Amino acid sequence: QVQLQESGPGLVKPSQTLSLTCTVSGGSITTDFYYWSWIRQPPGKGLEWMGAIDYGGYTYYSPSLKSRTSISRDTSKNQFTLQLTSVTPEDTAVYYCVRDTDGLGNHDYWGQGTQVTVSS
Repeated sequence: QVQLQESGPGLVKPSQTLSLTCTVSGGSITTDFYYWSWIRQPPGKGLEWMGAIDYGGYTYYSPSLKSRTSISRDTSKNQFTLQLTSVTPEDTAVYYCVRDTDGLGNHDYWGQGTQVTVSS
């Protein structure tokens, strides 16, 4: 059973960088052909795919967030991370790390989600 767990600060000040880590257990992030994604849900809105890193370490980003987003991984810890720069209150959301089975949005395992609030 694959499990994903998000971790990071719950409160970030405007203009700062949001950093979250997803720790994966029960499966390796280098296993063919999985993609490891970050998805968020602002209050009262739908899910928004932010980006992903695949089994080979290649990264993919939402065009609307690409200029502010970076996803990386630490294979020794079986973790992948999200960095979102220059945050504003509009980045307040529940952030999820998710496994995608084929890079086509077929998500089979989700973390429980972590609330991040951007406020001074």
